[in-house]
Parts: sequence; structure tokens; C-alpha cells
Amino acid sequence: MSTMMPALNLPNADLKTKQENGRPQVFDILRQRYVALTPEEWVRQHFVHFLISNKHYPKGRIANETALQVGEMKKRCDSVVYGSNAKPIVIIEYKSPSVAITQRVFDQICRYNMKLQVPYLIISNGIQHFCCRINYDDRRYEFLTDIPDYENI
Repeated sequence: MSTMMPALNLPNADLKTKQENGRPQVFDILRQRYVALTPEEWVRQHFVHFLISNKHYPKGRIANETALQVGEMKKRCDSVVYGSNAKPIVIIEYKSPSVAITQRVFDQICRYNMKLQVPYLIISNGIQHFCCRINYDDRRYEFLTDIPDYENI
């Protein structure tokens, strides 16, 4: 089934997939259930596996599709990573590999962060990955050259 989805700039992940009513599904190891296999979900699942396997993020500290109130609107963060104190420390926004990562995408994750005030933002379309660290004291942010290991966030 993976031949239907594009190759990504992420390590290969051993994803469980199936067909249900003629539609592809992928098993989400965080939500512990099958979800629709869309190009964005393909990126999310590979990225989550990458964080757990390669960057040592504890599986129990990552949540997918986290509900969030932004002003009058209810939004969903694609993934949120929590620190040892259960406080959010990373917001991750995924896009389909065919979607370019633009200022508009960055603005979207920044709006989510107005509520959560996390120190790290990550955006990935599976091909390009951007991570930025926010310094609230200096009101600055810096783009990092790599996604940090969990112990370094």
C-alpha cells in the first residue's frame, strides 16, 4: 500500500495499513486506532515514528489531534509534545508532501502557539522539516538546523 504514497525525507517506518470500505487506513500508534490514510497522515505517522525511534521522544508524551481554543474558534494541533511536567513544549504542524511550507503555514502554527506558548515549533511536509526555538524573554526565534533530541528540549 505504501507505493500509493510519496517517498519522504524521513526514515522508513513500519506502518500498519489496511483497507476499510475501499479506503486506505493507517494505524496511529498514539491514538491506538486506524485512521484515514491521507498524504498528511502519511507524513504525521512517519514523523511520529521518527521522533520516537530516532530522537528518543517518549511515546506517552506525544499527542495527535490535540484540541485547542484559539479566540472564538476550536482548532486542532496536529501533534503536541509534552514535557515531564505535562506542559506542552512542542507544537508540530504537518502538511501533505505536495504542499509547500510557506509563511502562511508558519503563521498558522504561530497562532496556535499564542495559546500554548511552547518553546519549540516544528513544521513538516515530509520532505522539508523546519524547527524553531522561541525565546520569549528576547521576543525572538531562531530556526534550528536539526530537530533536537527529546533530552535537549
